[in-house]
Amino acid sequence: MSVAGTIRARFRVAHPGFALDVDLQLPGRGVSALFGASGSGKTTCLRAIAGLEHAPGGYLSVNGEVWQDDSRGVFLPTHQRPLGYVFQEASLFPHLSIRRNLEYGMRRVPAAARRVSLDQAVELLGIAPLLDRMPDRLSGGEKQRVAIARALATSPRILLMDEPLAALDLKRKNEILPYLERLHGELDIPVLYVSHAPDEVARLADHLVVLEQGRALASGPLGETLARLDLPIRLGEDAGVVLEGEIAEIDADWHLARVAFAGGSLWVRDSSVPVGQHVRVRILARDVSIAQDAHTDSSILNILPACVEQLADDTHPALALVRLNAGGAPLVARITRRSAARLQLHPGQAVWAQIKAVALVG
Repeated sequence: MSVAGTIRARFRVAHPGFALDVDLQLPGRGVSALFGASGSGKTTCLRAIAGLEHAPGGYLSVNGEVWQDDSRGVFLPTHQRPLGYVFQEASLFPHLSIRRNLEYGMRRVPAAARRVSLDQAVELLGIAPLLDRMPDRLSGGEKQRVAIARALATSPRILLMDEPLAALDLKRKNEILPYLERLHGELDIPVLYVSHAPDEVARLADHLVVLEQGRALASGPLGETLARLDLPIRLGEDAGVVLEGEIAEIDADWHLARVAFAGGSLWVRDSSVPVGQHVRVRILARDVSIAQDAHTDSSILNILPACVEQLADDTHPALALVRLNAGGAPLVARITRRSAARLQLHPGQAVWAQIKAVALVG
C-alpha cells in the first residue's frame, strides 16, 4: 500500500551467485543511506528503484506515488519516473558547456512541473563561476557538483546517489561534502545515498539501511540503528554512535567547542563552527569507559551520567558491549567482561560514562 511521506520498496532480484531480497519502508524526506560492503546489493537496490532493473513481483511507491506494483501490472519505465540519478562518474556531455549540460536536464520537465529552478540548483552547488566552461576544464569535484546540479534540475521526487564521491581523492571529497549537507538542509527531496564509506554515512544520513549478501540486516534512524547491540554495526574500524547537537559555546583559550545535545554536552576540538550551528558528533565504543562515580581527577573532560540499558557479548570473548542511555541519547561502550563483572553492571544501573574522544563529523 502506498503511503504519503514514506518510500516503500519490495524487491527480489536473482542473479547467478547473488540474490537481492529486501522489503524496506524509508522516510519520505531526508537522507537514507544504503550501507554495506561491495557486493551487498546496494547498487542493485538503487537500480531497481530507478527502474533500470525489473524485479518481478516487486513494489515501489514514493511519497504516495506508485511506480511499480506487478500485482496490478504497474511498472513505470525509467524515463517516466521523476527521479534524479548521480553516478560515481559525472558523465557530463563533453561537447556541451556546463550551462547547456544543466539545461539539457531541465528539458525533461515541463515548466509547470518544475520544483527546483536552474538558478536554485546552481546556487546550492556553488557552480555559478563554472557555467561557461567546458567539462574538460573542471576538476573531478567540480564535475560531480555539476552532475548533482543537473540531477536536481530535473525537479526529481527522489534523488538517487550511487557512491558519488568514490572516484574523488580525499581533498575533493572534503570539498563536496558541505554541498551535500546543504542539499540535505535546504531541499525537501528524499535522497537515497549508496556508500561503503563510514565518514559519509555518519555525516549525511538520517536513516540507515545495512545490507549484507542482498538482505537488509537493519533499517532505522541512524542513531538508534548504530546503538543496537543485537547487531553491532561497524562504521569502519569500530562500533559507535552518532549524536545530533549544536555548538553552544567556544572556549577560545583552550581551542575547544562545547556541543549541546539531548543528554547534556560534550567538549570537542574547535573547528571554527559558529555558536548555534547544528552539528553531528561521532563517539566510538572503544572511547567510552564506565565508572560508578564521577571522577574529576583524570584527563577526561566529557563525563556524563547514564543508565545501563543492555549488555551483549562482543566479537572477542574477553569483551562486552554496553548500551547506555545518557539523558535520552544512546551511547555504546566496549569494555572487558571482567570489568563488567567487577562493576556488577546490569540493566537499570546508574553509572557515569567517561568519553575519551569525540569527533565532529558535520
